[in-house]
Amino acid sequence: MRGDGDGWVIDADGSRYWGVHGAAGLLLRTLRPDGHTLILLQHRAAWSHQGGTWGIPGGARDSHEGAVDTALREAHEEAGLDPAPVHVTAALITHRAVGGWTYTTVIADIDNPVATVANGESAELRWVDASDVDALPLHPGFGAAWPELRDRIAALDLLN
Repeated sequence: MRGDGDGWVIDADGSRYWGVHGAAGLLLRTLRPDGHTLILLQHRAAWSHQGGTWGIPGGARDSHEGAVDTALREAHEEAGLDPAPVHVTAALITHRAVGGWTYTTVIADIDNPVATVANGESAELRWVDASDVDALPLHPGFGAAWPELRDRIAALDLLN
């Protein structure tokens, strides 16, 4: 699939970002029966940008999409995830480039760790205990955002 958001943006500081209109991804979580939080992670295909690292399903925003729509579409494309049982709880801009490009992480819940189907952009999809995420080689952008995201989902757990 190709949308009007596909393409590279070169920021004023020389950094390169995927998504003409910005990008978004889905941080999907569920609870194990013992109360531990599981996060759906994507092991990026070796050929992809930052391949071999772990992050969340996500990608370029199209001009007509909001961040939530983008995150749900990308999770469907990259993980075969049906958006119907997904309950969005928050959307956070987790990276803002000098020139204004943004990446938004959409935090959402699902009742059970549903089966996923990886597309060609994924080497693997896996439900990972939130306490084990730091042990993986994380995509640099996700790795930089993870401490804030981890704190945010822990706070959300306290409210539920």
